[in-house]
Amino acid sequence: MPKFIVLLLTFLLGFGIMNVQAADTPAFADFMKQAGHIHGVAVNPDEPSQLYLATHRGLYLVSPDGKTVRVSDASHDFMGFAVHPTAPNQLYGSGHPVGGGNLGFIVSTDGGKTWRQLSPGVKGPVDFHTMAVSKADPNVIYGLYGSIQVSRDGGQTWEIAGPAPGKVIDLAASATDTRTLYAGTVDGVLESKDGGHSWQSAYLITRPAPLVETDQEGALYVFMIKVGLLKRQGHDWTRLVSARDFGERYFTHLAVDPHDAKRLYATTSTGELLTSIDGGQQWRAFVQDS
Repeated sequence: MPKFIVLLLTFLLGFGIMNVQAADTPAFADFMKQAGHIHGVAVNPDEPSQLYLATHRGLYLVSPDGKTVRVSDASHDFMGFAVHPTAPNQLYGSGHPVGGGNLGFIVSTDGGKTWRQLSPGVKGPVDFHTMAVSKADPNVIYGLYGSIQVSRDGGQTWEIAGPAPGKVIDLAASATDTRTLYAGTVDGVLESKDGGHSWQSAYLITRPAPLVETDQEGALYVFMIKVGLLKRQGHDWTRLVSARDFGERYFTHLAVDPHDAKRLYATTSTGELLTSIDGGQQWRAFVQDS
């Protein structure tokens, strides 16, 4: 996330996680500090109790007991990260190699152990800071690199879908329609129904939205500053947790267990890793003392 956006979000935060009991173990808290920025979180489809953490210093697998394993020897700065929704070992990334420059769009077919560039992207090599794989058709992938780019062949070729709708922080693709895309921006959450060509406001309040995510059942999750964690199912919005409960923290990334839509995972702006087993109403630390 760009530094100016982080500063803006911190300034705008007001109050309040009453519904969040967050206390990582000291060892795991140290790991989170050493890993640098967390740029993505995803459930390991082969072992749903484990999470992928895409960080400033590589890709890790984390277990509830606090065990952390670096998946690959490559210490890429994974600015963008996503898991294929139906092929468990297929992962996508983008960002920076250790030596500098941009990775382009990279793929792993062995659960993150090895990576190769699948495409440089448009005007690349690109550095997608956020990516979204369509659950409706995993061949459709969106990425943000100045403008919104789209691939319709699993990342092999890319084209410009449209200009970025303002200062975009996060992208999420609909689980039911390949042309429906969501953007969390500093001016609220936006929705495109034509594949990123044009955008409309998806929620009446226009505060910064650092997080957007969808689940396999078609729900949309949004974290909005001074509002809280929201969920849209169909046309109905529900506030799961109020912003008053978040203090000076906000959610930065969210993942939904593909086997259980009520089990959610989130990272926070203060470096915590949280989990919810009731669909996002109550939260606790993912790693806890045994």
